[in-house]
Amino acid sequence: MNQIKSKKSLINWELVSVNPNDKIWDWKDLFCFWGCNIQSVIGFSLIASLYLVYELNIFVVLLGTLIASFLVYFLANLIGKPSQKYGLPFPVILRSSLGIKGAKYFGLFRGLVGIFMFGIQTYFLSRLFSFLIRIIIFSFESTFLNHDIFLIFLLGLNIIDWIAFIFAIFLQTFLFSKSHQFNRSIMRFSAVTVYLGMIVFFLTVFLYDVKVTFAAFADIFSINNLFDKNNTVPLITVTGTIFAYFSIIIVNFGDFSRYVKNENELKKGNSSLIINLLIFSFFAVFIVIGADIFLNKNLEVMERILTNPTDIIGKINNTELTVIVLFFIIFASVSTNLIANYVPTQNILLNIIPTKLNLKTSAIIIALFGFLIGIFWLPLLSQIGILAFIDTFGAFFGPLFGIIIVDYYIIKKTNLDNKAIFSLESNDLYFYTNGWHFKAIYSLVIGFIFAASTIWNESLMNFHSFSWIIGAFISSLTYYLLASK
Repeated sequence: MNQIKSKKSLINWELVSVNPNDKIWDWKDLFCFWGCNIQSVIGFSLIASLYLVYELNIFVVLLGTLIASFLVYFLANLIGKPSQKYGLPFPVILRSSLGIKGAKYFGLFRGLVGIFMFGIQTYFLSRLFSFLIRIIIFSFESTFLNHDIFLIFLLGLNIIDWIAFIFAIFLQTFLFSKSHQFNRSIMRFSAVTVYLGMIVFFLTVFLYDVKVTFAAFADIFSINNLFDKNNTVPLITVTGTIFAYFSIIIVNFGDFSRYVKNENELKKGNSSLIINLLIFSFFAVFIVIGADIFLNKNLEVMERILTNPTDIIGKINNTELTVIVLFFIIFASVSTNLIANYVPTQNILLNIIPTKLNLKTSAIIIALFGFLIGIFWLPLLSQIGILAFIDTFGAFFGPLFGIIIVDYYIIKKTNLDNKAIFSLESNDLYFYTNGWHFKAIYSLVIGFIFAASTIWNESLMNFHSFSWIIGAFISSLTYYLLASK
């Protein structure tokens, strides 16, 4: 089908309502979706660190994790329902709240965070490929890497690093730009494969010394002081930390829920987040404990425990196991980059220039910016504190969520006009004032100020993990007071 040629059209065939025949996602697909969100190096290290490094009561951590997962489940259902019902992605749903132009420009903040993180995560993905290249070369010729050419660095990368980085960019661009059906296959394959990999890793460390490993694992399940009032602050901290980890994906969850068959499958699929967290936490903690015994034979030296899977395999003197685990980490990194960064950025770009872009052209733009961000990450961006600015952009996510929810459920009573949402006519429902809904934008800015203050105000930094919730609450309350009159 040819895309409409009018320069003023808001229609892009990747953004219009999903054909009911294409709504084929069920709870198993959402299980894989949430699994891919958890199955990252950051997720592994975060969960293992909460359980072990900070020496918190494991049941306090478990309770905090469950509270956070129930909160994510509830919010994901709220934001996922309008997209599931109308088959529309996040930036199009945003048009109904902020106006045609408001959604285009304020939605851009989600795209900026996505494209920055895509480039940064691609850089770290390329490091995994460079490790594999070096292992392969060393296996065939152990002295080859001693040549002078490998000592020449440009922007902190030598020739192997450059090859690995360019390969990582091209591989992801090629895979992600095909279709949402193919992306669904990537998520399914990655989630199942990574869990199989974790089982292999788990069995490797467990069978090394079954009695000692099992005893060490059992020892951390202590219920001493479980109900101590001193555990209140750690419980809140754990809840906020786990929620903050998932918060980046909540606001644009509609980009994926639009493909779900029905509301029942949506709820069942989102509940699988809780199951995923329990499964992943079990494997992460057990692998870290077992690896510590395997490597150090000294569980008492807690500060020496390695919680990063790449650090663990780096210490294991087993080339075959290292290669296998690296492949599993690569699968996890690719699928996480797809869900958290690539798809949201792609839909934002399509919404900004709907008549000019498609899956292929938007992929090229993401690849180009991702390339520039990735190559300058080590020598420049990581040195200037760019992540603080990315966090600031992310302070818009909670307020955007709050406005969408209040507007859809309370102001519009769950009713959207699928025709008007693609219209540029000044008298249509979502054009508001020259394409801007000023009540919503005012509420958005107020929520952003409160959320961003937890990043830049030193006295409020303890609330940083809850900046998303704070912004969502303030913006939703403000918008309700303004728009309900």
